[in-house]
Amino acid sequence: MPDLSDLLRRTSERVAGYRSSVGDRPVAPAVDPVRLRAALAGPLPEEGTDANAVIEQLADAVEPALTASVGPRYFGFVVGGALDAATCADMLTTGWDQLAFNATSSPAAAVVEEVVGTWLKQAFGLPADASFGLVTGAQGANTVALAAARHRVLAQAGWDVEARGLMGAPAIRVIANEERHATIDRALRLLGIGADAVQPVAAGANGAIDPEALAHALGDGGAESPTIVCLQAGNVNTGACDDLAAVCELAHGRGAWVHVDGAFGIWAAVSPSKRSLVTGIERADSWAADGHKWLNVPYDTGFVFCADRDAHAASMSYTASYLEGQGQDGARAPSDFVPESSRRARGFASWAALRELGQRGVAELVDRCCALARRFGERLAALESVEIGNEIVLNQVLVSFGSDERTDAVIAAVQQDGTCWMGGTTWRGRRYMRISVSNWSTTEGDVDRSVAAIKRLLAETA
Repeated sequence: MPDLSDLLRRTSERVAGYRSSVGDRPVAPAVDPVRLRAALAGPLPEEGTDANAVIEQLADAVEPALTASVGPRYFGFVVGGALDAATCADMLTTGWDQLAFNATSSPAAAVVEEVVGTWLKQAFGLPADASFGLVTGAQGANTVALAAARHRVLAQAGWDVEARGLMGAPAIRVIANEERHATIDRALRLLGIGADAVQPVAAGANGAIDPEALAHALGDGGAESPTIVCLQAGNVNTGACDDLAAVCELAHGRGAWVHVDGAFGIWAAVSPSKRSLVTGIERADSWAADGHKWLNVPYDTGFVFCADRDAHAASMSYTASYLEGQGQDGARAPSDFVPESSRRARGFASWAALRELGQRGVAELVDRCCALARRFGERLAALESVEIGNEIVLNQVLVSFGSDERTDAVIAAVQQDGTCWMGGTTWRGRRYMRISVSNWSTTEGDVDRSVAAIKRLLAETA
């Protein structure tokens, strides 16, 4: 048996070496899939291999093929690179190997999740008595929140969906921004409501929902129709936030449940300078947030909150004869509010990130990313034949380089060049480069270096 301390030391040195050099690496790796498979594949070995050799083989083969998404010039998706404390806490989480089902399976995991939920509600300005769950990401958070919404709107109509299912149930109306994120539709599919239940509402010039159009949509159905309204804080293309205060008032006046998909935009609530974008957020009934975006924790972390704790628990909790500790001594059971049972203790990394930054540090991170996004917009707009396609309100920038074909060509050239990485998107029928600034380690120098690369490649694709 290898010495575990030595193996962990060597592994941590590999991690530290990668993280310290990631800013100098090409963001998009030059990958030869044949060589990569040859280094890792083949028949399953008959005999085992020394653990040191296993780790060395894995690291040697994989590191050259890694996308430097943890680095400072990755702007492709709305993701940040894990903070130092969060990274190390995640390594501890793996080593501790806790089952975060309830306070019996892991008292530590249960208490830490409770603290994380309390801190986040404080940071976002959500009701202190809202329930909380730590899920895998925004998809999981939206799905759990809409399950709670499904429970309550059908219970109000006299239908027990957990016992009776949806066959024969009153039809649920889902009213949502036409610019909603695709995870809303997938959540509705998973919950048996179906994507066709969505009644899309027109959005304004920057992607925020039109309150007048929403009022009209709400009036189209009878007052007795079970209704869920889905809003967003942070349009995935533009960063725009719906008018949460106005819409909550309208929707609640019709007895609807209001859910806010705040995957990244909800973090604006932590910043005094951006808080006005989400005014009224506390009036909603449920909220979804992602941790690997602006909190900069490792992947596999998302947060869901519900104002109706009973609806939340009714949609997720379960019991079995062999289970111990559910509700014991009044302790919160994390598994009562999420769909997973054999759960990774995700709360440790979130606790570490929040403790490292503090509320002021999270606010400064949000403000810095927003300022860097504006810097991108200003410097790119100064280039010939470049158009910024959105009002930059948060960390999202849309860039057109003329025709759709040329825009796609520039995007492809940037990705291949490796200085930085941006993806493409379609917004209002046009192709754009989409720049998302979410990483704690990104600097003004990284923005300027990226703009210089784009300028150079733009000339080459003329």
